[in-house]
Amino acid sequence: MPYLWFKAFHLIGIVVWFAGLFYIGRLFVYHAEASLEPEPAQSILKKQYQIMEKRLYGIITTPGMWVTVIMAGGMLTIEPELLKSSWLHIKLFFVLLLIGYHHFCKRLMTQLANGTCNWSGQNFRAFNEAPTLLLVIIVLLVVFKGTLPLSWTTGLILALIISMAAAIQLYAKKRRKDQEKLLDNI
Repeated sequence: MPYLWFKAFHLIGIVVWFAGLFYIGRLFVYHAEASLEPEPAQSILKKQYQIMEKRLYGIITTPGMWVTVIMAGGMLTIEPELLKSSWLHIKLFFVLLLIGYHHFCKRLMTQLANGTCNWSGQNFRAFNEAPTLLLVIIVLLVVFKGTLPLSWTTGLILALIISMAAAIQLYAKKRRKDQEKLLDNI
């Protein structure tokens, strides 16, 4: 029974953690694009995004990560034979990448706050897709365990990456056209 409690709170932690990671990437997009606004809007927006990023990271995203990791540790303590599974080793590798992404977000927050980040909104849109890819990979590993069909999975991940890249490019093109229309109407 304790294993199920750890598992339940592990899943809750994952949901909270990913909600924070998905939203913080979007805030980074808005924060970077605030630089394109005239003053005083630019300063006001940047200050507001900085507050939102700090609160999201500190109050939601990081606690979600800790709940996820601690509950996973609890599950592995109760069921240590899980550590013999090769799929779990691969999953843990991707979780470590996710933790690295999480901490890199903190670095980006600091750079945005200091005005030293040179990333554009489009760069952040691409960056924001990384947790989606990691989520897909991790969930597939957990669901299929040792039976994950690698050829299908590789094709799925590549298709996902291509569709995300295409969507980002199409959105950038649409935004440029919308801005051109706006300028033509002025």
